[in-house]
This record gives sequence, structure tokens and C-alpha cells, in this order.
Amino acid sequence: MDGQELYGDGFGVVVIGAPALAVAARDAVHQAGGRVLRTIAWASVADEIGLQAGRPLLLVDTHGAEPAMMEIALARIDAVATALDLPIVVSLTTAEIDLVAAMLLGPKVEMLCDASQTELIAALAVAGVSNSAAAMLHAHFREGESERLRRLNAEVARIAEALARLSVQEEENRRGGVGDRHQSFHGAPARSHPGDADLVRRMIRARRQRDGFFGTGLFEEPAWDMLLDLYAAHLEETRVSVSSLCIAAAVAPTTALRWIGKMTEAGLFARQPDPVDRRRAFMVLTQPALEAMRGYLDAVRRLGTL
Repeated sequence: MDGQELYGDGFGVVVIGAPALAVAARDAVHQAGGRVLRTIAWASVADEIGLQAGRPLLLVDTHGAEPAMMEIALARIDAVATALDLPIVVSLTTAEIDLVAAMLLGPKVEMLCDASQTELIAALAVAGVSNSAAAMLHAHFREGESERLRRLNAEVARIAEALARLSVQEEENRRGGVGDRHQSFHGAPARSHPGDADLVRRMIRARRQRDGFFGTGLFEEPAWDMLLDLYAAHLEETRVSVSSLCIAAAVAPTTALRWIGKMTEAGLFARQPDPVDRRRAFMVLTQPALEAMRGYLDAVRRLGTL
């Protein structure tokens, strides 16, 4: 048996949290269409996490947990979830963002900050369905089928690349070998200018001023707001914690955390542990993101809009 076949009706969930919250967690799991396989107290995480067969969904509720105990337990949860490819839904408070993000930030982690019961149920339902689908695929595609599929995809990609090269060559030949005469903003690598940090900060302030005239919620663009904030911090040689980046996103913390996860998965953000405090991590722009931001500012300057 594999995956959800072990759990019968409903997707399986392992709940990690304070015993006093077990009833509420069980109710949320049930309403989401799942069933609780095991409830683990924080003090028992090291001994009990990973004992459950199959690929259960982990529900981690940090409310009421002691930071020192939670720090150790979260590291263990992350190790097991990574090794077994387990999805995680975390219910946390605003004050716990940095600690949880320092340990669990990843593509299969859904963080809910100060979430209502309805929001928790919805997140569990989505994660549970996705996990069930992944388990079914894993059951149907055994090693042989998976390897053949991998080779087929590689061959398709190779053919597509060859066709793309031929298309470009044919177009150049048609035009007599002359490249595109349109002005390009991606020629020489862009470099930072001395006043870029102040410029980016003014751009951020201008974006926030819109809310004073039109109200909040109309111009939510958390990805861009966070890119600007991290780029300004890079230029100023300062560091940005996960909680600070959530504030810069100018949206609800849960939404900001979701976008941080997306941007990290896209290769634009990277997490750096705090060398003096394991309970905190800093977010930085990756090299491709830095180059893109430099190029953007350079291009806008050439257009004369700054």
C-alpha cells in the first residue's frame, strides 16, 4: 500500500501542538475532510515524528508553545518532512513568524498567521487534496514508469531546444544575418548607481502614499513591494528579517508569507540563517534578482521616467 491507501476515507493528518488545542485541531481536520492519525505534543516530537506510515499531512499549531522547545521540535519536523516529502500547514501568531520561518520556510509549507478556524479548515482541505493526488500518482508511477517518463520528457525538451535554435537561425538568415535593430535594455550588465538606495526608498514611499488617497487594499502588489524593500536593504547593506519583510509587503501576514514562499521557490528570494540567533532568518535577493533589479532601474532611467 502507498500514500492515502493507508488512511481509508479522508486524508491522514498528524497534529503537532499543545494537548489543550487537540480538540480544536481534530475538529478542523474533520471539517476539512481528513482524519487525525496521531496527535504529538511538543515535548514528544523528537520521539514520535516520522513514525506514521505513508505520507501524512502535518498540522503544526504553535500557539502556547515555549520558544526553546519549539525551536528544537521545528528543526526535527523540518528534517523529517524534507526526507519524507511531507506537506505542512502551520498555524502561528505574528510574534512567531521569524522563529517558524527560520525553520520551516519551503514550497510545501503553508503558514497561516492569526488565522480563523475557517481559514485553517480551507488550508487543510487544499493541502489534503493536493497530498492525496501526489500519493495516487506515486502509487501509479513505479520506478520503471517514472524513469521512462523522465527520459521521454528529456527527449521532448531536447527536440524543443533544437527547433528553437533552428527557428532563430532561419529568422536571421531571412533578414540577411542582421540582428534585431530595436533598442535593447539587456545589453551590457547594469550597475548600481550611488543614489539607487534613496531612489528605491522614495519609490516605496510613493507607493504607500497611494493608500492615503484611495484607501488600502486597492494596490496590493506584495511581490514588487518586497523586491523593492530587499533591494534597498541590499544597497544599504542592512538585513531584513522575515517578519520585517511581511510588513514591507503591505498585506496580511499570511498573504505575505505565501508570497515569500512563492518568490523563494521562483529563485528570487533566498533565506539566510542569523549567525547569532537560530530563531531568526534573514531574506535576501538572489543574484539573478539583484541583476534584474539593477537592469530594471537602468532601463527606467533610460526611458526618462525617474
